[in-house]
Amino acid sequence: MIIGRLLSTIPVLASVGVLVFSLLYLTPGDPAVVIAGDNASPQEVEELRQSLGLDQPYFVRLVTWGGGILQGDLGLSIITRQPVLDTIAERVAPTVSLMLVTLLISVAVAIPLGVAAASRPRSWIDRVVLGATVLGFSVPVFVVGYIVAYMFGLYLSWLPVQGYRPISDGVWQFLQHMILPAIALSFPYIALIARMTRATMLEVLSQDYIRTARAKGVSRSAELYQHALGNAAVPIVTVVGLGVASLLGGAVVTESVFAIPGLGRLTIEAILRRDYPLIQGVVLFFAMIYVLINLIIDLSYTILDPRIRKG
Repeated sequence: MIIGRLLSTIPVLASVGVLVFSLLYLTPGDPAVVIAGDNASPQEVEELRQSLGLDQPYFVRLVTWGGGILQGDLGLSIITRQPVLDTIAERVAPTVSLMLVTLLISVAVAIPLGVAAASRPRSWIDRVVLGATVLGFSVPVFVVGYIVAYMFGLYLSWLPVQGYRPISDGVWQFLQHMILPAIALSFPYIALIARMTRATMLEVLSQDYIRTARAKGVSRSAELYQHALGNAAVPIVTVVGLGVASLLGGAVVTESVFAIPGLGRLTIEAILRRDYPLIQGVVLFFAMIYVLINLIIDLSYTILDPRIRKG
């Protein structure tokens, strides 16, 4: 199954690569004009286009780029002339750190909220959680980012509002720079997981085996977290995996708001500069992360639900 799932990622990544390459090919704007500057003559711009290979037909450029990927070469950045793979490697640590901290905060907050709401349906707790999830879905990430940056960074001066420190500089230094952007990025993610947890728990709590466990005198906490949550884990884990796409998209905005030198900010810089090889490489890397995380989620089903493993 693992080999089959790994092989199935190949056409997905190939499709993403062709789609991204085609969209950028059709996008207005000429990188040669950006690099050459406003004072360059048309002849100088054309010579630069030829040197960068931008004058080649669509299929020639696509085959050249695809052949390079098969050899582990994502090409050279048009602006810096550095290998795209090296540029991505320099920026991947802040983005991965932000996603992991966001994931930990989201799961730690959302699942207890969803369980609490499902355990007391139509109570004030349930209404508060539902209202909070609606708010989480409605408020854009950048708005939350500016709010928490102003409150905890500028007004209270508790935490820095910009920059990134690797964990090698110290755990506290690392967390100081990660807490605010992770809170901003986790806001809609918490809403998604909490709402799914509540809906799934409500369904599980109505099952006969839960009533049987309750009749046998099982404690309330064991009923909720051992029997009900264990059987509701597969849908919850599924939505956690699907939410990674929103994390990747939100990272682009969050890193720009908090000046984090990660892949999200690199994507914005590449788009503004019309650095096509770098844009293609970053988007393909994001797609690979998303596919691999969903592969891990699929494999986790066999651990969470023995029926899947036996099937």
